[in-house]
Amino acid sequence: MTTSNPPTQLKSLHDWLGRQEHHDDCLTVFPANALASSLNDESPFIEGDALPALWHWLYFLSAAKQSELGQDGHPHRGGFLPPVSLPRRMWAGGDLQWYRPLKMGENLRRVSTIQSIEQKQGKTGELVFVKVLHEIFDAMGLAMQEVHDIVYRDHSRQQGPVPFKVNDMADHSHDFSQEIIPDSVLLFRYSALTFNGHRIHYDRQYATEQEGYPGLIVHGPLVATLLAELLRKQKPKARWLSFRFKALAPMIDNQVLRLCGRAIDGTTYGLWAENDQGSMTMSAQAVIDES
Repeated sequence: MTTSNPPTQLKSLHDWLGRQEHHDDCLTVFPANALASSLNDESPFIEGDALPALWHWLYFLSAAKQSELGQDGHPHRGGFLPPVSLPRRMWAGGDLQWYRPLKMGENLRRVSTIQSIEQKQGKTGELVFVKVLHEIFDAMGLAMQEVHDIVYRDHSRQQGPVPFKVNDMADHSHDFSQEIIPDSVLLFRYSALTFNGHRIHYDRQYATEQEGYPGLIVHGPLVATLLAELLRKQKPKARWLSFRFKALAPMIDNQVLRLCGRAIDGTTYGLWAENDQGSMTMSAQAVIDES
């Protein structure tokens, strides 16, 4: 992948660098308990409990008016996020650090900043990468931060899955794993809990006929959350220090999603997701503290 000279449009997008928005929210228990029910977790949350890793995505939600949505169900561009003309927007990955656990019942503020905008030319055509820094503050100050990677691309040249061959398994042997089959109901519930109107997650006709996918797309953040949950079940009392993940290929509904993990050292764990053909769809790494 090589960097090309920025066109006029990219130069205008640079006007969005440094742009900020603020969201205040309270970590009320209902969204967390609703997600727990969706994931078949019978343990209800009460005020004072630590919010599990990545569940902060249930909060600080933007509520765009119906008239402000595009055909794909996303808000029209040009507000906080830059107005990239490429039609397909994907959550490509993220890098998160915790300084203190977020607690249920807390009033928090999230400050979001456009960190970088970059155009590249790859095998799939033109790509535009946008990095957004999210900083979450509690009463004591900065509690966690997240760098959110967004990629924009064209509809016409869809990237296939990343090969994950049997002879690669020696490098990806797992200590623990779980298999689930994400169905349309789980995808709808997660879309509702995150107020995500993107139609590829619940409108099968749109996903297949307009965007060319073979089915509904499992949310990247949902897959990342399931990987974090896989480790949390193994280490329920651990304090999370960092988590980074990268989406490698789309995951389709009604297919087996295999979640895998292994210890790298005493505090670091490698995590990944595979589809029913053995292709890796997401990779991740978590650092936790069990002391």
